[in-house]
Order: sequence, then structure tokens, then C-alpha cells
Amino acid sequence: MKISILKNELNESIQHVSKAISSRTTIPILTGIKLEVSYQGVTLTASDTDISIQSFIPAENDSTQIVKVEQPGSVVLPAKFFVEIIKKLPSTEIHMEVKEGFQTFISSGAAEIQMVGLDPEEFPVLPNIEGNETITLPGDLLKEMIKQTAFSISNQETTPILTGILWNLSDGELKFTATDRHRLATRAARLEGTEDIHFTNVVIAGKTLNELSKIIPDQNMLVDIVVADNQVLFKLDRVLFYTRILDGIYPDTSRIIPSAYKTELTLDTKKLSESIDRAYLLSREEKTNIVRLQTLEQGGIEISSSSSELGKVREELEVIDFKGEALKISFNSKYMLDVLKVVDSEQLTIAFTGMMSPIILKPLDASKALYVILPYRTTN
Repeated sequence: MKISILKNELNESIQHVSKAISSRTTIPILTGIKLEVSYQGVTLTASDTDISIQSFIPAENDSTQIVKVEQPGSVVLPAKFFVEIIKKLPSTEIHMEVKEGFQTFISSGAAEIQMVGLDPEEFPVLPNIEGNETITLPGDLLKEMIKQTAFSISNQETTPILTGILWNLSDGELKFTATDRHRLATRAARLEGTEDIHFTNVVIAGKTLNELSKIIPDQNMLVDIVVADNQVLFKLDRVLFYTRILDGIYPDTSRIIPSAYKTELTLDTKKLSESIDRAYLLSREEKTNIVRLQTLEQGGIEISSSSSELGKVREELEVIDFKGEALKISFNSKYMLDVLKVVDSEQLTIAFTGMMSPIILKPLDASKALYVILPYRTTN
């Protein structure tokens, strides 16, 4: 194998695929990045068995030569060193040559590096995903749906299924659900042309989806998603992102969402967020994060918290709309702030069915998002 390649293109592809490298793997070949060179271009692949990422660099793009191929071939290079050294090479062009025994020589400007490569034949073959359950959605929508649900996943490996986000597609509506048993986030979106496609209990690790989100560019891009029996493939321009579906059955969360409420408050999202953030500063010192919300007779609400060492915070907030009974409730302010950070709507409704029933938050926009936080039982 012998090529010359533009540094920025190689570095971008390395950054993409390196997200699949795990430092905890016990399989030596998976600590590397596989390079496959043909006259069409260079394909980079990395995997940790749970996720695999492949990035293609074409030989030419818009009449600009990116890769000059003198000899096709393949090699696996140690990722930890390869990722760092490519970023730090001095010239805009890099020359690479693989010789006998997979000894790899890299040069750029006055810098020359020799690396010990591994046999690419030992690298696992990527899964062959076949299936007609392919959906397409805008990249910015996918990123938004991940952002608005991933914070609610569980970090406890004792319940692996809750470390993922549940995907359901039915009647043209894609819905994400995430819960750690103390809070819940859902986000739905209508997808045109998917009325005949249905799937349920597709659960993808939240950490994996966060890594995928980093690869999706901010500009408009359509993402093709292929759902198979135990794998999902995301196709993004020149990147293929494979991930396995988590084993197990996701719990039915629909029963914890009330259909009617005793109290409903409509509030300014920014003002509520800032008020709870101030109250959180004190509640954090108690290591409880407990903040109290109560309705006031003259209208509005009171947000308060206290610390045995620092004192108390109390603040009154105006309410845009108030329906139902008076209420006093305590909740985890960190959980509430996590929700308010991802709500893009200027206003939201907070609904209650009682002081020990779930707190429901619904942004007043078209996002079809809904959040649930379980309250705290307090003595005062």
C-alpha cells in the first residue's frame, strides 16, 4: 500500500471512526483503525463490537484530488498513536507506505514516522445489515431528538436496558423514550412516507447515540436509518455508523403519564429555569437538590430552597395561566434543570395530579416532547 493524502481529510475521517475505539477491549486488533486503499479512495474502520464506524475518503471530490493511490492495500494501525500523530503532522499532505510485515512509514514535511501495523485480515467483518425497514430523517431533527431525551437514561449497568433510548415507529410517528425510573423524557416526530413501516422495542445505548450526534454535521443532511433484527445502521454521507440493539424488553412507561390533571401552570421557560437555578445553589449544598414549588393565593407561584448552613432562598414568579387546585410540591431541582436546558419553547406547562404524583412538563411548541419527574416526599 502506498498513497499520498490530504491531511485535513484524513484527520476528519480519523476523528469520526475513533469514536468507536474502546480502551477497555481485550481484543488487540480492536485497539486499531483499519485502512483499506483502492483506486476509488480510502476506507477507515474502527469497532468495539458494540458500535462500528466506517468513513470513506474519495480519491477525488469536486475535481480536487484528495488521495493519490500508487499501490492499493490495507493495514490496521494502533489508534491511540495514529489519532494523535496525524493531527500534529506539519504539512497539508501526508505520504503513507506499508511494507513487509505491515511496517508502516508516514511522512509529512520534515517529519518521518515508523509504525508497527497489524494484519487487516484479523479485523472483524462489519455486519451485513439487510432489511426493508429504512427510514430517512433530517440530521438536525435526529440530533434534537437525541438531545431532548438522552439526559434521562440510567447510568446503572445493573439495568442495561434503561441505559438506552427506546425507539418506536408506528403510523408515521417516530417516538424516543428514556427513563432512569426517577424521570422520563419522550420526544416524537412525524416522518413522511413511513406509514407502512413499524418497529417496536428498538433500544439503542444513550452513550452511542450521543457519539452519533457528534458526527452529524450542523448543516442540512438527511440520515438514512436501516433497522435490522439486532443492529441499526446510520448512513451519513460518507460515514456508516453501526450499533447493536440492546437486549431485553423496555418497560411500559405509558401508565405513569396521567390523562387528566388537578393543577396546570403555564410559565415562561427562561424565568422558571433561572429561578430554579438560583434555588438549586442552596439545595445542592444539602446534597439533596430539593426545591419546593407552591401556588400562591394572589396568583403566581413561589420557588424556595434551604440549607442548614447557608440559609434560605425564596422567590415569587408570575404565572401566564393557572388552572385547578392550589398545590405545594417538592422535587429534584437538578432533574428539573436538565429538562429546562433542552426545552426550546419560550413557554411550558407544568401539570400535577397531587403532591405525590408525577410532575408533567410539556413545552408549548410543536416538538411533541413530554417530561416526567417524580416528586420528593418531604416533612415540611
